[in-house]
Amino acid sequence: MKRFKIDEMNCSVLNTDTFDRRRFKEIFAMSKGLQKLAHEATLPTFEPLLSDIWASFYKMKPAISVKEVDDFLSVNKLLMEVIMANEYFAYHRNFTRLNDFTSVISALQFGEKINKWLAQQLEEDEDFQEQLMKIQFRLGQMRKQQFQEAAENSLADEMNELNEKLQQTILGNYESFLQAMADARQESKQVESDLKSLLGGLGAGNADAELKKVPLRDKILLAEKIASTKKMKEIAEWAGRFKQTARKKQKSKQSESLTRRSVTIGNSIENLLPIELCLYTHPITKMDFLRRFAECETMQFEQKGCVDLKKGPIVLCLDQSDSMRSLETQSKGFTLALMSIAKKQRRDLCLVLFSSRIKIYRYEKGKIAASEMTRLARTFLGGGTNFTLALEQALHQINESRFKQADIVFVTDGEDRVTDSFLEAFNKKKREKAFNVLSLVIGCNRSTVEQFTDRLIEVTDFDNEGSFTAFEV
Repeated sequence: MKRFKIDEMNCSVLNTDTFDRRRFKEIFAMSKGLQKLAHEATLPTFEPLLSDIWASFYKMKPAISVKEVDDFLSVNKLLMEVIMANEYFAYHRNFTRLNDFTSVISALQFGEKINKWLAQQLEEDEDFQEQLMKIQFRLGQMRKQQFQEAAENSLADEMNELNEKLQQTILGNYESFLQAMADARQESKQVESDLKSLLGGLGAGNADAELKKVPLRDKILLAEKIASTKKMKEIAEWAGRFKQTARKKQKSKQSESLTRRSVTIGNSIENLLPIELCLYTHPITKMDFLRRFAECETMQFEQKGCVDLKKGPIVLCLDQSDSMRSLETQSKGFTLALMSIAKKQRRDLCLVLFSSRIKIYRYEKGKIAASEMTRLARTFLGGGTNFTLALEQALHQINESRFKQADIVFVTDGEDRVTDSFLEAFNKKKREKAFNVLSLVIGCNRSTVEQFTDRLIEVTDFDNEGSFTAFEV
């Protein structure tokens, strides 16, 4: 079916300008989802409709054009009038206006819901189908340049007839159309929330700041994956949950690492001695306190760290044998939470996926690109279990590290044998490089794992309280 391309003419039914149309062309080129929708859509004018949906959410003051629109666009105008007249439209725009990303996600979700709704009406209404077939025939004539002027006139008439038919269809199924739009709004917000769970760090409320650092193309790619892939959505949900837990564990660890050793002078409000606060509240001594505070001469507790937080890489050895498949999305959410710890502490993270074979991913200072995240989501090795293979790679990564200290988190639900000679060499290297091994054993025999582990915790899955110990690395 011929599509009316937005670069061929002004196909907008809104008060869009050259900037709006140019910007949507750029976004359309970035988004595989928008391109797929335009290609598979029921309506021949669906691409310019997507452009108008995007503009209605992005622009500060979108409005239906006061100028008479082309007959070809009469259906688009009707749909935009219904969308923008809805009482929840203005509320949703509070999250989208002048925001490229949220406007794109809204255009994707609204476009998808409208397309599905129209397809459902076509299945139930033969007259609707017949009208669209006529339009497809006229477009075919125009494409072949047969009877060009007559075909264009007929197409205009038939688009007006389709508009009348669509008006009747919307009026007869108004509640279902409004429900489709409500679903689109809700799913737009959910996709944004899931993306923040994937890309956000450990800091409370820093997800928006982290999201702004990611290129728009990458955000669109990940959002489309979340919207279309159940696995990616589940990983995002687990990542958000585990990151909240990791934030609490790291905050607790940092608090415990600070002790009050003595009294010094300075102007740190949270460390002021109680007597200084009393001086501030008394009207006679208040001015003296403020002078000394401004000159960094107020008395305060001196805090010193009792734990050196500047450590080497985090190496996560993650079992991906066949028996771990049921925990795949949990394990990847768990991995992203560890990655956020590495990012906050500016530590390298090496992910060693192992079964009877291995796959290595290294993330410098815990940073992961959108393309790497989608690749990680798709990767699952399957097969048997080989501890030696995983531990050898962990040693290799630590030997290459700039730092002496490191943390290995070893996760498995399987059993395997390791030779005495390997154990001796591994434990010797552990003493030399001063690294620690924390093992999470998921419902299996611990006898082999405890031979190379400093601390072993038995858990039922990644959502078990014991698993959260890994977030203290």
